[in-house]
Amino acid sequence: MKLPEAQGDSVILKYDEVEMNELQERIIKLKEEKDAIILAHSYQTLDIQQIADFVGDSLQLSIMASQTDKDLIIFCGVKFMAETAKILKPDAKVVLPVEGAGCPMADMIDGDDLRKFKAEHPGAVVVCYVNSTAAVKAESDICCTSSNAVKILNSIPIHKEILFVPDQNLGKWASAQSGRDVIVWDGYCLVHHFGIKPDRIKTMRKNYPDHKIVVHPECTPDVTALADLVASTAGMVKFTEENDKVIIGTEVGLYEQLKDRFPEKDIIVLAPDAICRNMKKTKLVDVYNALADEAPVVILDPDVAQKAGASVHRMMELSK
Repeated sequence: MKLPEAQGDSVILKYDEVEMNELQERIIKLKEEKDAIILAHSYQTLDIQQIADFVGDSLQLSIMASQTDKDLIIFCGVKFMAETAKILKPDAKVVLPVEGAGCPMADMIDGDDLRKFKAEHPGAVVVCYVNSTAAVKAESDICCTSSNAVKILNSIPIHKEILFVPDQNLGKWASAQSGRDVIVWDGYCLVHHFGIKPDRIKTMRKNYPDHKIVVHPECTPDVTALADLVASTAGMVKFTEENDKVIIGTEVGLYEQLKDRFPEKDIIVLAPDAICRNMKKTKLVDVYNALADEAPVVILDPDVAQKAGASVHRMMELSK
């Protein structure tokens, strides 16, 4: 069945009504007509990654959002990522294809929670993982990603107490790597915290002794301690570029990307069931509809956006 032409304010499409390649072609054509840019996180499905102008981790996507000259950004990821893009590019129209694509970890703390946390530790510097709401970023001193968390901690004066929100695992790992004492919030990524376990690494070591195992710092400390490398998704990509036998310990979207990019390499997924349901909410047809309708648009309270922008921009300056 051919893809129907967009008419009026909206065109409702069902993914099984069209061939994937045809839909991808229509998305690319419409993107060019509207002079838009499509950004996609590495945990998105492969068919979406294939039509994106840029695919990367949170830091890479933040940088790309801040540098683009496009006025229409289609952000294929979850809500906090699209919010960050809007913070960095306030004059652009930022569209999140599926409005309900959230992040459970980001929802484990809100602005009120953080204000209470800060009141218990007056004078502390708040480092906020980018996987957080704009309201939490607005209450923080500086943001970080898994790519630069250690660098951010090392930038803080040695006499300062540090609070890290919301991911306890990234906070603990970055603390160990930097040598800085950190008080962490009790948040976590469901996929990494529960989906990747030490026993799985031990089994893979036994079955694939020649492979290197790389895991994400959102994994628990007993998992990161057993890996050959702990790295962000961007770090995992670089590691795979340099190694031929790799076991990938993160959300399966990155594994699918790497298998597609490097078919000649022996790449194995550490945990096949490590799937972020929110990342997978976005379908290819949602991207088309987002372009056609230029909606749902990300809207932020101006005061919150301004305050959040201060912490995000501090991170960006230190990431240069």
